[in-house]
Amino acid sequence: MADQIQREIAEILRREVSDPRLARATVSGVEVSRDMAHAKVYVTFLEMDENAAEADLHALERASGFLRSGLARRLQIRSVPDLQFIHDTSAARGIRLDALIEDALARDRRDAADVPGHDETE
Repeated sequence: MADQIQREIAEILRREVSDPRLARATVSGVEVSRDMAHAKVYVTFLEMDENAAEADLHALERASGFLRSGLARRLQIRSVPDLQFIHDTSAARGIRLDALIEDALARDRRDAADVPGHDETE
């Protein structure tokens, strides 16, 4: 059910929502409680600015009623879970970590090249 909710929310955001802030949202995951009363919707945003992401998250929270009614229509279920939107920063952290690793490797290569008699092919 979580995967289906994720797909449907992404589709509603893409096709039915006119707020440009919400167009920047990508649904990265959904966790649904056992009783189907609550769903945590993890979202990422195109921009990296934390203030803009918080504003976009607030816009999603304000649109939750519209999103829930869209889910009810599409999923044809009696009880649609309350939606709680959570900013998923794992992609941004991964990008930052990749950059740190690349910087460290470049520094190591530079340092190795500065050592007299050192050949990187060894």
